[in-house]
Amino acid sequence: MSAQAASDALAAGLEALGLVLSPEQRRQLLAYLGLIVKWNKVYNLTAVRDPADMLTHHLLDSLSALGPLQRHLSAQGLQHASLLDVGSGAGLPGIVFAIGCPGLQVSCVDTVSKKAAFIQQAAGELGLKNLRGVHARVESLAGPFDVVCSRAFASLLDFTAWSRQALAPGGVWLAMKGKHPADELAALPAQVQVFHVEPLSVPGLQAERCMVWMRAS
Repeated sequence: MSAQAASDALAAGLEALGLVLSPEQRRQLLAYLGLIVKWNKVYNLTAVRDPADMLTHHLLDSLSALGPLQRHLSAQGLQHASLLDVGSGAGLPGIVFAIGCPGLQVSCVDTVSKKAAFIQQAAGELGLKNLRGVHARVESLAGPFDVVCSRAFASLLDFTAWSRQALAPGGVWLAMKGKHPADELAALPAQVQVFHVEPLSVPGLQAERCMVWMRAS
């Protein structure tokens, strides 16, 4: 995939999602894609190998949640909020959120040291002072974080149980899922309140996606 093709595909995806990003933010997203391609050859960060598929399945998939996150932060007056991305892997969606929300302090936690190291490397190379990679189990992190998010990490029950101590009072959980996870929602305890299940549309991806918003009750 040529640099121009990637740039054009990203521009088309952003337009379809209704996202307005600066030329620098677009440059950072494409540079991040290049880092995943480069590191994946050695560190096996993702099973997706083709750069064009990475752009759709990873970048645009994560970007589909950026608009809803931005609206939430704005509605809550959280100009300088903190976000924890649990089981971040190659930094998805955490690095995308760090690029799209420069005022957001993003911590990406993963139990695999090489993945946390990749995120730290990406933070340096992309000039993201609001991003850090953390090699740890989420249960060991105290927070508090205004938003705790995950993408294809674990069941909603495990995700909320393992990260509960990291959630700030009044904070929200944000879980990116495929199709509507009815069984997982039914398994949640009364202490977890689901207040919105938001359908997501990923440009170029013919698959169901949604985002589950939850808070502690």
